[in-house]
Amino acid sequence: MAEAEVPEVPAFDVPSRLLGKDGRPAPHVNADKYKSDYPQSIDNTDEFFGKLGKELIDWDVPFKTVRSGGFENGDVAWFNEGRLNAAYNCVDRWAHKYPDRVAIIYEADEPGQAQEITYSQLLVQVSQAANMLKSLGVRKGDTVIVYLPMIPEAVVSLLACARIGAIHSVVFAGFSADSLRDRTNDCGARVVITTDEGKRGGRNIATKSIVDAALKECDKVEHVVVVKRTGGQVNIDEKRDIWWHEACSRERAYCPPESMSAEDPLFILYTSGSTGKPKGVVHATAGYLFGTALTLRHVFDVHPDKGDRFACMADVGWITGHSYIVYGPLMNGVTTLVFESTPVYPSPSRYWEIVDQHKLTQFYTAPTSIRLLRRLGDEHVKKHDLSSLRVIGSVGEPINPEAWHWYNDNVGRKECAIVDTYWMTESGSIMITPLPGATKTKPGSATFPFWGIKPVLLDPTSGEVLEGNNVEGVLAIAQPWPSVARTIFGDHQRFLDTYMRAYKGYFFTGDGAARDKDGYIWIKGRVDDVINVSGHRLSTAEIESALIQHPGVAETAVVGIPDEVTGQTIAAYVTLKPEFSYDSEEALTKELVIQVRRNIGPFAAPKKIIIVSDLPKTRSGKIMRRLLRKCASHDTDNLGDLSSLADPSVIDHIKEKTNAFDKK
Repeated sequence: MAEAEVPEVPAFDVPSRLLGKDGRPAPHVNADKYKSDYPQSIDNTDEFFGKLGKELIDWDVPFKTVRSGGFENGDVAWFNEGRLNAAYNCVDRWAHKYPDRVAIIYEADEPGQAQEITYSQLLVQVSQAANMLKSLGVRKGDTVIVYLPMIPEAVVSLLACARIGAIHSVVFAGFSADSLRDRTNDCGARVVITTDEGKRGGRNIATKSIVDAALKECDKVEHVVVVKRTGGQVNIDEKRDIWWHEACSRERAYCPPESMSAEDPLFILYTSGSTGKPKGVVHATAGYLFGTALTLRHVFDVHPDKGDRFACMADVGWITGHSYIVYGPLMNGVTTLVFESTPVYPSPSRYWEIVDQHKLTQFYTAPTSIRLLRRLGDEHVKKHDLSSLRVIGSVGEPINPEAWHWYNDNVGRKECAIVDTYWMTESGSIMITPLPGATKTKPGSATFPFWGIKPVLLDPTSGEVLEGNNVEGVLAIAQPWPSVARTIFGDHQRFLDTYMRAYKGYFFTGDGAARDKDGYIWIKGRVDDVINVSGHRLSTAEIESALIQHPGVAETAVVGIPDEVTGQTIAAYVTLKPEFSYDSEEALTKELVIQVRRNIGPFAAPKKIIIVSDLPKTRSGKIMRRLLRKCASHDTDNLGDLSSLADPSVIDHIKEKTNAFDKK
């Protein structure tokens, strides 16, 4: 892509619900505006984002410098000199202006238990929670661990931390005690917020028990705040544990917001990398808020004055939940949905019942859910009124064309815009995406870059930029954007090595991509040792580390293979210590699954664990994982060059064991 140029966006028929008729608003952006604004965002960045920064954020002290620094030294900064408070921008300004507007729709695990919280009510709840945290000694710059299911208190907790200048670190409530322990210790948190239990898909989840187990090895934690969700029996340590509702009810219903520097950290979110140790990605306050606010407004075409109700079906434990359940919607003053359950509980109609009941206007979910619901039949969708929807989106991985068409035909009724969005934990907000009313889509393509994002495709070996169309390479970003992560907590060198140094002068996404003959971008998946399962990024090294802790395991190699529902799934090949004895392979593989569940969480459990006598290695001892991927997915017709294998016969053994496993 040439400097400040965008591909010629083809003319197309704008979806009928975006034509500005029948009381629906016309889109913020059309093709002409995108083509004129995108070059401005790249070439005249300070002017372009400086103007928008003043519009989207209420500042305590205005910024003077729009941006400084760069990828070379990892010193990116935006809106320097500016001061603000995230909670004020997300809550107070709307509570003062529209006190009765619904801020949160809480859709509980069981149908029929929905609750609505207005902006004025949210301000009270956030203030009381903020004062409660202050009473526990939490101050500006302290880190608070949030280990909560999808309940309103999860949103309140994040905003309460932001209100007093504390840094929140959400740990997905599906993570194990070991994973929670490691993250809690890494960020040095003294306070953990959790529930007595969680509820999901009709089952109770023992969140407090998991926290208790984790904190046996977390010496710094002084307080555990427990939200009463189910009323289930839990252990309460009188010296350490307090009940959320009792503590908050004692506090004043207003807490003055702490004025923060634009570059003060807002949160730490741990994400898997290509080594076993998760990375605590740090996002700065102003740039992150700006990115989520701008992308939500334009990618999903939200119109607060038209009563838009935005639904992101992710979990707040991941970046998608941070950006598009909490900060993006609330920065725009719209209504956001907090969904506690699953897409199939108590029936595969659950999503569509919610859209119908709450008259949702935007709907954002993962291709995994779309593929699952497609398999379960069209009848679950067709019986519901989905006419309130204008924009439907997908996130987490590229959506396959079959799922895209089903989503378009059955959910959008061929009348909505579909936005297939590409971004990552480290980007903070959406980077490559269609814009409703502006972009002609191609099923499976993320299409074109958002404002301020300058993508390049690089030759993976030389690092040279691949110009023109019909090329495929490593995806990198050529210049900083406001919501890019600032560092890895406690390890800036790792941040530089991972993102800034792989290809000097560029931000390395870790993904491969192609640009087709029309300039459309297609994401091809990870080029490092990270597996994307249902939109969850999992490190192969982290799973291998969990498996190797089993007393019988000598060596293991984990790979990702295609799966028609989850996108990718996990396959593990394991060799055993010579002296280790066991009753049966079936019993042993169950033990190994439990090992991974205990160390990381249920979502990381391998679908295949295959016991083998040896792994394919080069003469220097390096495991050839590409051969394991081919064996695990039965793609063995062309294994490529095997000349570097120390023992080529091991491949036939692995193929035989894989075939036997899959026939069970």
